[in-house]
Amino acid sequence: MSELIKNRYDFALLFDVTDGNPNGDPDAGNLPRVDAETGMGLVTDVCIKRKVRNFVQIVKNAERPNDIFIKEKSVLNREIDNSYMELSIDLSKDPADPADGKKRNKDGQAQGKEVDKGRSFMCQNFFDIRTFGAVLSTGANAGQVRGPVQLTFARSINPVVALEHSITRIAKTTDERAETGGSEMGRKFTIPYGLYFSKGFISAHLAAQTGFNTDDLDLFWEALKNMFDHDHSAARGMMSTRKLIVFKHNSALGNAPANQLFDAIKIEKKNKEKPARSFGDYTVTIDQSSIPQGVELIEML
Repeated sequence: MSELIKNRYDFALLFDVTDGNPNGDPDAGNLPRVDAETGMGLVTDVCIKRKVRNFVQIVKNAERPNDIFIKEKSVLNREIDNSYMELSIDLSKDPADPADGKKRNKDGQAQGKEVDKGRSFMCQNFFDIRTFGAVLSTGANAGQVRGPVQLTFARSINPVVALEHSITRIAKTTDERAETGGSEMGRKFTIPYGLYFSKGFISAHLAAQTGFNTDDLDLFWEALKNMFDHDHSAARGMMSTRKLIVFKHNSALGNAPANQLFDAIKIEKKNKEKPARSFGDYTVTIDQSSIPQGVELIEML
């Protein structure tokens, strides 16, 4: 069995998009997300985690111990209910262990040590719970899990320009519309090019609580490198992971502040007079002299 991770990690993920919408904002008509003050493009951490989950679901076929809790058409409370059924804990009766209470506080809801057992079971069987954590306090209640892996919003290196395109469709959705003739109009939003930078953190302390192990870590790195190759769509254009830079500390608590390590990464546009249209328009360097002892630099891409 794979062992739990014993080191703290910080990592930088660089990815880009060409002629696509990396993360539409439903509150703004699905326009690409931007920082209103600077014009920098944004991609939420939730969006990135979704792509990791989708990749793991494909690679591991949603089989335990690498099933995915937050997935399409999944009923979350049903998954929590099933965990107690498999643990042979009957939530319709009073707790079997007097230490958990003489009577059940609420019918169908776990309490006391039952919650710990349910939470542990969910962590053991769902990759995304072990990795990102989850709120399991709904329904039958398996508590809450704080995941060892966390990411920031991804922010573009330079301001992005959102373009609006008119598109047409010659097919009609109803007989009534078909009688009107002509084409139906629609809208599509893209940005010509954007290079995005997201920062991530992995806690060995929290990994010990969820069971996040070295196999999980290897699978996570694989997902970050390959997730966009299995997430193509007409809306997202061309998206690719360009750099995955990992800082491995030789201790669980870490040997340097994360911001000091991220500041060692320099990303500059080669021609400041022209808009960037490819990854080749940038240079990415790492000032290794500013990385202190006790931190190993690993360039995975």
